[in-house]
Amino acid sequence: MKKAFGKIHLWLGLTSGLVVFIISITGCLYAFQEEISDWTQPFRFCEAREQAYLPPSELKAIAEQKLPGKLLHAVKYNEPGRAAEAIFYAYEPEAYYYITYLNPYDGSVLKVKNMDADFFRWVLMGHFYLWLPDKIGQTTVVVAMFIFLAMLISGIVLWWPKNRAAARQRFWFRWKEGLSWKRKNYDLHNVPGFYACLFALVFVVTGLVWGLPEFGELLHKSVGGKVSLTYNPPVSKLAVLVKNSEANAPAIDVVFGKMLAEYPTASYIEVHPPETDSSSIAANANLGHGTYWKNDYRYFDQYSLAELPCDNIYGRFNTSLSAADKLLRMNYDIHVGAIGGLPGKVLAFCVSLVIASLPVSGFMIWWGRRRKKKTL
Repeated sequence: MKKAFGKIHLWLGLTSGLVVFIISITGCLYAFQEEISDWTQPFRFCEAREQAYLPPSELKAIAEQKLPGKLLHAVKYNEPGRAAEAIFYAYEPEAYYYITYLNPYDGSVLKVKNMDADFFRWVLMGHFYLWLPDKIGQTTVVVAMFIFLAMLISGIVLWWPKNRAAARQRFWFRWKEGLSWKRKNYDLHNVPGFYACLFALVFVVTGLVWGLPEFGELLHKSVGGKVSLTYNPPVSKLAVLVKNSEANAPAIDVVFGKMLAEYPTASYIEVHPPETDSSSIAANANLGHGTYWKNDYRYFDQYSLAELPCDNIYGRFNTSLSAADKLLRMNYDIHVGAIGGLPGKVLAFCVSLVIASLPVSGFMIWWGRRRKKKTL
């Protein structure tokens, strides 16, 4: 049986090894992107002041002067001491992604950044799509993840020791002087691979939730989820043309004022201007620091400013979510290790590095045996 599993493990590894390496090494590089970006990009910060922020309508007007003709996706207010962000994003007909960093107190423009030229954006596109066209890349990554899942199972079967004596060599390195590099490489494949196996399984499952929506829905329902995972914001009622109560203040300013009053300690508040005459005004406040799963998502009619109900997991955090919904909300934070704070990110970095090494050490094992056979 081990011989059969060995053949399966070998051929699956040879067919998917390069893809697994790219996904793992890009995940490793992305682990500390927030911290590295803060360290290398001073325009992400500004001096905190004892004064009110400029409303989103004013920041929107300033940012749109810098990027005329581009669609403003959201205005994001970060914690005191950090710049506000005017986010311009579109997928069709022209794909682009810009962030204009502004001082939220006086509206001065600190930086207009083309995110498609950002190093970590490039890393992320490799992680998601292997730098291929989206559909081709996503499908390739999903297939590789299923292959990698089969490799984890076959790898555990091959790793499993026959007896106690063999087990000693499988749990830790026992290198003596004069040990061949082949044996050392074999141990480097087996020992770290065993310890990384459980975490690798978590990476695969959380990655498939993104890459294959049907898998995410199946997982969600299997743990008791009932509402949809698809982001589908409610719409405004065109027939309702009621003036808001803030003396005709721009609707997004009223929504932002409401969010700021209700979430004074949020790590950020984001307001999304309506993109069509039937869109709602979406707003969200992050109740966590360094994670995203505790976001409170709210929706308001752009005419009456009445709050609209939400029928998917992207709604109010405490009032509308089940334990299954919250688990799926945690998916990104689990995947990158942020759910465990800085130690979790360090762990994700180390495990990703180990996984990236497995195709390399595995190939060297195969190549060494192949050369030995040729010599014989």
